[in-house]
Amino acid sequence: MIPQILVLSATLLSTQAAPPEFKPSVNPVTDTARQVLVQQSKNLIDAAELMPADKYGYHPSEAQMTFGKLVAHIVQTNMALCSMIGNLPLATDVLKLPDTTPKDTLVAAIRQSFTVCTEAFAKVTDSQLGEEVSLMGRRVGQSRAAAVITITNDWADHYSTAASYLRLNGILPPTARPKR
Repeated sequence: MIPQILVLSATLLSTQAAPPEFKPSVNPVTDTARQVLVQQSKNLIDAAELMPADKYGYHPSEAQMTFGKLVAHIVQTNMALCSMIGNLPLATDVLKLPDTTPKDTLVAAIRQSFTVCTEAFAKVTDSQLGEEVSLMGRRVGQSRAAAVITITNDWADHYSTAASYLRLNGILPPTARPKR
């Protein structure tokens, strides 16, 4: 019985595609953060697009923010943290998006915020992660690494919330949809 299992295992392994070749990077941390950015920006932008405009005021309970407020919060967080990460000027106009901001404005704003994050992350290397970042010219007592880890964790948290809101409204979230 054991030899048959070994033959079956060897056969199965030989028919599977080889894993992609691992290529060492000079910047493994920031390269990984850029990969997270690509995936999470797609997920969060798609989620914002999928929710119907009339559901942007939806929230499961009074204690939770509305879907529109969630999108505005993502925009604000992206703009603040990514401007710190990339040492970019902060667009302060997005920091006060009202709760009643319409869907089309919020979708454009989330797209723009991820463009800013892409620009910021493109400028950063692993050797810069220990540097202190500043916001609007003021020191914040935080390393660039802490800002990168914070924003990538925020994207996962925010996507989880957005996906839950979509499901509660009968909409399949982006990562649950069949691949095209």
